[in-house]
Amino acid sequence: MIIGCLSFELYLPYSHSLKEKRQRLNKLRDRLKLKHNVAFAELDYQNKWQRSLIGIVTLNSHQAIIDKTFQRILLEIEENIDGEILHKDISFY
Repeated sequence: MIIGCLSFELYLPYSHSLKEKRQRLNKLRDRLKLKHNVAFAELDYQNKWQRSLIGIVTLNSHQAIIDKTFQRILLEIEENIDGEILHKDISFY
């Protein structure tokens, strides 16, 4: 079994409070968990209004399937979030 970990840093320029940032992230989390069956966590910048480091984890027996899933997730995030991805990293274990 292969474990895939996607981490990315988000910049949310239109977020003006922690509550607003968390609402946006919760919406994103719910959509990704439902559509892609992944685990989602905010890893850093919990007290910053406009930044967030997100970790997404999934597993499969084929690395190519995990990579394809992560590419779809990144595309969906870029299309649906009012912000930008500053940095992304994919690791396999």
